[in-house]
Amino acid sequence: MHAGFVGFGMLDAACPGNISTSPAPDQIEAAAKADDSGQGVLFITKNYTGDLMNFETAEVLCESEEIKTASVIISGDEAVKDSLYTAGHKGVGATVFAEKICGAKAETGTSLEAVTKLALRGNENARSIGVAAASCTVPATGKPTFTIAEDEVEFGTGIYGEPGSTRIPPKPAGEPAEMMLEPILKDLPHKPGDSAIVILNGMGRTPLLELYLLYTEVYAVLAADGFPPVRSPVGNHTTSIETQGFSVTCMKADQEMLSCWDAPVNTPALRW
Repeated sequence: MHAGFVGFGMLDAACPGNISTSPAPDQIEAAAKADDSGQGVLFITKNYTGDLMNFETAEVLCESEEIKTASVIISGDEAVKDSLYTAGHKGVGATVFAEKICGAKAETGTSLEAVTKLALRGNENARSIGVAAASCTVPATGKPTFTIAEDEVEFGTGIYGEPGSTRIPPKPAGEPAEMMLEPILKDLPHKPGDSAIVILNGMGRTPLLELYLLYTEVYAVLAADGFPPVRSPVGNHTTSIETQGFSVTCMKADQEMLSCWDAPVNTPALRW
Protein backbone atom coordinates (compact mmCIF):
# COMPACT_ATOMS: atom_id res chain seq x y z
CA MET A 1 0.00 0.00 0.00
CA HIS A 2 2.37 2.69 1.20
CA ALA A 3 5.11 2.15 -1.39
CA GLY A 4 2.64 3.34 -4.02
CA PHE A 5 2.27 6.64 -2.19
CA VAL A 6 5.95 7.60 -2.09
CA GLY A 7 6.66 10.72 -4.12
CA PHE A 8 6.07 14.45 -4.39
CA GLY A 9 3.23 15.68 -2.21
CA MET A 10 2.86 12.53 -0.15
CA LEU A 11 5.40 10.20 1.55
CA ASP A 12 9.19 10.44 1.59
CA ALA A 13 9.53 6.73 2.45
CA ALA A 14 7.55 3.58 3.10
CA CYS A 15 8.62 0.67 5.29
CA PRO A 16 6.88 -2.54 4.19
CA GLY A 17 7.32 -5.68 6.25
CA ASN A 18 6.65 -9.15 4.91
CA ILE A 19 3.04 -9.72 3.83
CA SER A 20 0.72 -9.00 6.76
CA THR A 21 3.62 -8.38 9.14
CA SER A 22 5.20 -5.24 10.54
CA PRO A 23 8.47 -3.66 9.35
CA ALA A 24 11.56 -4.07 11.54
CA PRO A 25 12.73 -1.18 13.79
CA ASP A 26 16.16 -0.88 12.12
CA GLN A 27 14.44 -0.64 8.72
CA ILE A 28 12.28 2.23 10.01
CA GLU A 29 15.34 3.91 11.55
CA ALA A 30 17.23 3.65 8.24
CA ALA A 31 14.35 5.27 6.35
CA ALA A 32 14.10 8.09 8.87
CA LYS A 33 17.86 8.66 8.79
CA ALA A 34 17.86 8.82 4.99
CA ASP A 35 14.92 11.20 4.82
CA ASP A 36 15.60 13.60 7.68
CA SER A 37 16.21 17.09 6.36
CA GLY A 38 16.97 18.49 9.80
CA GLN A 39 13.39 19.35 10.76
CA GLY A 40 12.46 15.85 11.89
CA VAL A 41 10.38 12.92 10.66
CA LEU A 42 6.71 12.07 11.16
CA PHE A 43 5.80 8.39 11.49
CA ILE A 44 2.24 7.62 10.33
CA THR A 45 1.41 4.27 11.89
CA LYS A 46 -1.72 2.14 11.68
CA ASN A 47 -3.09 0.81 14.96
CA TYR A 48 -1.79 -2.75 14.86
CA THR A 49 0.15 -4.23 17.77
CA GLY A 50 3.31 -5.13 15.83
CA ASP A 51 3.43 -1.77 14.07
CA LEU A 52 3.10 0.15 17.33
CA MET A 53 5.84 -1.85 19.05
CA ASN A 54 8.31 -1.62 16.17
CA PHE A 55 7.75 2.05 15.42
CA GLU A 56 8.13 2.91 19.12
CA THR A 57 11.43 1.03 19.14
CA ALA A 58 12.49 2.88 15.99
CA GLU A 59 11.76 6.21 17.67
CA VAL A 60 14.20 5.28 20.46
CA LEU A 61 16.81 4.33 17.86
CA CYS A 62 16.27 7.63 16.04
CA GLU A 63 16.66 9.53 19.29
CA SER A 64 20.09 7.94 19.74
CA GLU A 65 20.95 9.25 16.25
CA GLU A 66 19.66 12.73 17.24
CA ILE A 67 16.82 12.51 14.70
CA LYS A 68 13.71 14.34 15.88
CA THR A 69 10.57 12.23 15.42
CA ALA A 70 6.84 12.42 16.01
CA SER A 71 4.23 9.71 15.63
CA VAL A 72 0.54 9.64 14.75
CA ILE A 73 -1.48 6.45 15.15
CA ILE A 74 -4.34 5.97 12.68
CA SER A 75 -7.32 4.36 14.41
CA GLY A 76 -10.48 5.14 12.47
CA ASP A 77 -12.07 1.72 11.93
CA GLU A 78 -15.61 1.62 13.29
CA ALA A 79 -16.11 -2.12 12.96
CA VAL A 80 -13.90 -3.95 15.41
CA LYS A 81 -12.24 -2.88 18.62
CA ASP A 82 -9.46 -5.10 20.01
CA SER A 83 -9.33 -7.52 17.06
CA LEU A 84 -6.84 -10.33 16.54
CA TYR A 85 -4.18 -7.80 15.56
CA THR A 86 -5.04 -4.56 17.34
CA ALA A 87 -5.31 -2.78 20.66
CA GLY A 88 -8.31 -0.53 20.19
CA HIS A 89 -9.74 0.46 16.81
CA LYS A 90 -7.79 -0.60 13.72
CA GLY A 91 -6.18 1.77 11.27
CA VAL A 92 -7.32 1.39 7.67
CA GLY A 93 -8.40 3.85 4.95
CA ALA A 94 -7.85 7.01 6.98
CA THR A 95 -4.12 6.35 6.51
CA VAL A 96 -4.46 7.54 2.91
CA PHE A 97 -6.00 10.82 4.06
CA ALA A 98 -3.24 11.37 6.62
CA GLU A 99 -0.47 10.64 4.15
CA LYS A 100 -1.91 12.94 1.49
CA ILE A 101 -2.72 15.97 3.63
CA CYS A 102 0.48 15.69 5.66
CA GLY A 103 2.58 15.25 2.53
CA ALA A 104 1.12 18.43 1.07
CA LYS A 105 1.66 20.30 4.32
CA ALA A 106 5.27 19.13 4.56
CA GLU A 107 5.97 20.29 0.99
CA THR A 108 5.36 23.87 2.17
CA GLY A 109 8.38 23.62 4.48
CA THR A 110 6.39 24.04 7.68
CA SER A 111 7.41 22.58 11.04
CA LEU A 112 7.15 18.97 12.18
CA GLU A 113 4.78 20.15 14.91
CA ALA A 114 2.39 21.72 12.39
CA VAL A 115 2.35 18.58 10.21
CA THR A 116 1.76 16.40 13.26
CA LYS A 117 -1.17 18.53 14.43
CA LEU A 118 -2.76 18.23 10.99
CA ALA A 119 -2.33 14.44 11.04
CA LEU A 120 -3.95 14.22 14.47
CA ARG A 121 -6.86 16.38 13.34
CA GLY A 122 -7.30 14.25 10.24
CA ASN A 123 -7.41 11.05 12.27
CA GLU A 124 -9.92 12.53 14.72
CA ASN A 125 -12.19 13.44 11.83
CA ALA A 126 -12.00 10.22 9.79
CA ARG A 127 -13.90 6.94 10.11
CA SER A 128 -13.78 3.69 8.10
CA ILE A 129 -15.57 0.39 7.78
CA GLY A 130 -15.18 -2.57 5.41
CA VAL A 131 -16.99 -5.71 4.25
CA ALA A 132 -15.82 -8.82 2.39
CA ALA A 133 -17.41 -11.73 0.57
CA ALA A 134 -14.15 -13.73 0.49
CA SER A 135 -10.90 -13.60 2.46
CA CYS A 136 -7.39 -13.31 1.11
CA THR A 137 -4.75 -16.04 1.25
CA VAL A 138 -1.48 -14.98 2.85
CA PRO A 139 1.31 -16.83 0.98
CA ALA A 140 3.06 -17.89 4.20
CA THR A 141 -0.02 -19.81 5.38
CA GLY A 142 -1.34 -21.02 2.03
CA LYS A 143 -4.97 -20.89 3.08
CA PRO A 144 -7.65 -18.18 3.51
CA THR A 145 -7.36 -16.21 6.75
CA PHE A 146 -11.03 -16.90 7.40
CA THR A 147 -13.68 -18.91 5.58
CA ILE A 148 -17.15 -17.70 4.73
CA ALA A 149 -20.18 -19.30 3.13
CA GLU A 150 -21.37 -18.25 -0.32
CA ASP A 151 -24.56 -16.82 1.20
CA GLU A 152 -22.70 -14.66 3.76
CA VAL A 153 -20.78 -11.38 3.85
CA GLU A 154 -18.24 -10.55 6.57
CA PHE A 155 -18.94 -7.13 8.09
CA GLY A 156 -15.97 -5.20 9.51
CA THR A 157 -12.98 -6.88 7.86
CA GLY A 158 -9.52 -5.33 7.97
CA ILE A 159 -6.59 -5.03 5.58
CA TYR A 160 -4.66 -7.96 7.10
CA GLY A 161 -7.48 -10.31 6.18
CA GLU A 162 -8.70 -10.50 9.76
CA PRO A 163 -12.38 -11.32 10.25
CA GLY A 164 -14.93 -8.71 11.19
CA SER A 165 -17.60 -8.31 13.83
CA THR A 166 -20.57 -10.11 12.28
CA ARG A 167 -21.86 -11.92 9.20
CA ILE A 168 -24.84 -10.86 7.15
CA PRO A 169 -26.57 -12.27 4.05
CA PRO A 170 -25.76 -10.60 0.71
CA LYS A 171 -28.01 -7.61 0.02
CA PRO A 172 -28.59 -5.08 -2.77
CA ALA A 173 -25.93 -2.33 -2.81
CA GLY A 174 -28.06 0.29 -1.05
CA GLU A 175 -28.45 -1.75 2.13
CA PRO A 176 -24.74 -2.38 2.82
CA ALA A 177 -24.09 1.32 2.14
CA GLU A 178 -26.64 2.34 4.77
CA MET A 179 -25.39 -0.29 7.22
CA MET A 180 -21.77 0.82 6.84
CA LEU A 181 -22.44 4.53 7.04
CA GLU A 182 -24.71 4.35 10.07
CA PRO A 183 -21.88 3.85 12.64
CA ILE A 184 -19.62 6.24 10.73
CA LEU A 185 -22.16 9.07 10.80
CA LYS A 186 -23.09 8.32 14.40
CA ASP A 187 -19.51 8.52 15.64
CA LEU A 188 -18.07 11.20 13.35
CA PRO A 189 -18.81 14.71 14.68
CA HIS A 190 -20.44 16.64 11.84
CA LYS A 191 -23.38 18.87 10.98
CA PRO A 192 -25.29 19.60 7.77
CA GLY A 193 -23.17 21.68 5.46
CA ASP A 194 -19.82 20.20 6.52
CA SER A 195 -17.57 18.95 3.72
CA ALA A 196 -16.72 15.26 3.40
CA ILE A 197 -13.93 13.57 1.48
CA VAL A 198 -14.90 9.93 0.85
CA ILE A 199 -12.78 7.03 -0.36
CA LEU A 200 -14.75 4.12 -1.80
CA ASN A 201 -11.99 1.55 -1.69
CA GLY A 202 -11.61 -1.83 -3.35
CA MET A 203 -9.80 -4.50 -1.33
CA GLY A 204 -8.19 -6.28 -4.27
CA ARG A 205 -10.73 -8.38 -6.19
CA THR A 206 -13.83 -6.19 -6.50
CA PRO A 207 -14.41 -4.88 -10.05
CA LEU A 208 -14.23 -1.13 -10.52
CA LEU A 209 -17.71 -1.15 -12.04
CA GLU A 210 -19.11 -2.52 -8.78
CA LEU A 211 -17.20 0.05 -6.75
CA TYR A 212 -18.80 2.89 -8.73
CA LEU A 213 -22.22 1.30 -8.24
CA LEU A 214 -21.58 1.18 -4.49
CA TYR A 215 -20.35 4.77 -4.50
CA THR A 216 -23.66 5.91 -5.98
CA GLU A 217 -25.42 4.42 -2.94
CA VAL A 218 -22.86 5.87 -0.50
CA TYR A 219 -23.28 9.32 -2.02
CA ALA A 220 -27.07 9.11 -1.68
CA VAL A 221 -26.87 8.23 2.04
CA LEU A 222 -24.39 11.02 2.80
CA ALA A 223 -26.33 13.59 0.77
CA ALA A 224 -29.53 12.71 2.65
CA ASP A 225 -27.62 13.36 5.88
CA GLY A 226 -26.54 16.82 4.68
CA PHE A 227 -22.93 15.64 4.45
CA PRO A 228 -22.31 15.12 0.72
CA PRO A 229 -18.81 14.27 -0.52
CA VAL A 230 -16.93 17.15 -2.14
CA ARG A 231 -14.06 14.85 -3.19
CA SER A 232 -14.48 11.13 -3.78
CA PRO A 233 -11.69 8.90 -5.11
CA VAL A 234 -13.00 5.45 -6.11
CA GLY A 235 -10.63 2.53 -6.64
CA ASN A 236 -8.01 0.32 -5.01
CA HIS A 237 -6.24 2.41 -2.38
CA THR A 238 -6.01 0.14 0.69
CA THR A 239 -5.98 -3.44 -0.54
CA SER A 240 -5.67 -6.84 1.13
CA ILE A 241 -4.09 -9.09 -1.52
CA GLU A 242 -7.06 -10.67 -3.37
CA THR A 243 -9.84 -10.01 -0.83
CA GLN A 244 -13.24 -9.68 -2.45
CA GLY A 245 -14.68 -6.69 -0.65
CA PHE A 246 -14.66 -2.94 -0.21
CA SER A 247 -14.43 -0.27 2.44
CA VAL A 248 -15.74 3.24 2.95
CA THR A 249 -13.70 5.99 4.63
CA CYS A 250 -15.16 9.43 5.39
CA MET A 251 -13.20 12.44 6.57
CA LYS A 252 -14.82 15.68 7.67
CA ALA A 253 -12.55 18.19 5.98
CA ASP A 254 -12.00 21.79 7.02
CA GLN A 255 -10.58 24.27 4.53
CA GLU A 256 -6.95 23.47 5.35
CA MET A 257 -7.52 19.73 4.91
CA LEU A 258 -9.35 20.29 1.64
CA SER A 259 -6.60 22.55 0.36
CA CYS A 260 -3.95 19.96 1.27
CA TRP A 261 -5.99 17.19 -0.37
CA ASP A 262 -6.25 19.23 -3.58
CA ALA A 263 -2.55 20.14 -3.64
CA PRO A 264 -0.46 18.53 -6.43
CA VAL A 265 0.70 14.96 -5.85
CA ASN A 266 2.83 12.69 -8.02
CA THR A 267 3.22 9.11 -6.80
CA PRO A 268 2.84 5.74 -8.55
CA ALA A 269 -0.66 5.21 -7.14
CA LEU A 270 -2.01 8.77 -6.82
CA ARG A 271 -1.36 11.82 -8.95
CA TRP A 272 -2.96 15.06 -10.04
